[in-house]
Amino acid sequence: MNTSDTRSRMRYYADVIGVLSAKDFKIRYRNSALGFLWSLLNPLASMTILTVVFSLLLRSNIPNYAAWLLIGLLVWRFFQIGTSQSLYSILGNPSLVSKIYVKRYILVFSNNLANFLGCVLEFAALLPLLLWLGVKLSYLVLIFPLLLLLEFLLIFALSLSLSALNMKYRDLFQIWEIATQLGFFLSPIFYSITLIPARFQTIYSLNPVTQLIQAGREMLLFGQYPSASAFIIIVASIVILLIVGSLIFFKLEKRFAEEL
Repeated sequence: MNTSDTRSRMRYYADVIGVLSAKDFKIRYRNSALGFLWSLLNPLASMTILTVVFSLLLRSNIPNYAAWLLIGLLVWRFFQIGTSQSLYSILGNPSLVSKIYVKRYILVFSNNLANFLGCVLEFAALLPLLLWLGVKLSYLVLIFPLLLLLEFLLIFALSLSLSALNMKYRDLFQIWEIATQLGFFLSPIFYSITLIPARFQTIYSLNPVTQLIQAGREMLLFGQYPSASAFIIIVASIVILLIVGSLIFFKLEKRFAEEL
């Protein structure tokens, strides 16, 4: 294949990804009276409830708990929505699977990309809110999108497995819903990681979402670079999930059309 053919193919896939991502992004807010505002109202409502419970009723001593909590909620929200919606990235596009030739992993990537765009907009709206809550943002806010990119790659790596397995096992959505509910409580979203007993700290820290939440708070709240170990855990998780996800996806891909 010559250079011209390679460029044409790359341009074609880029166009396909752009069209599919735009479609998924529009569908996300279709027939919604408030549209994108729900992306902000949901975490804000959760933040208000949890702030009242933990700051006022249970006497949480975390400084600026509202801002601290909101960052954790938005990082978790991106992961939870991105992985959950990816379950139907293949199943929800039957015509593209059975009638039109397109590499099936592009459907997963496009779905994740639409959620990534929504996440970027949510965090863009978060910044003035953090200022209002008294946070002094540093220059690290300019590097923060790189952290979101790592989370996007983590979600895509996991979505390969989820989307393929959901074609074969249709009850995976209910199972994953329970798993994300459990993950919400196993991640330091509304409590400090210091509450975890010392003997469980090592295992607990291997959760890449935990590291993403901690890194986000360090960059936005404290103006500090995340630790090297945090990036090692995140990148290692992406690589492992990408390898496993690719093996599962390409093994099951042959039967996608039959499973519809």
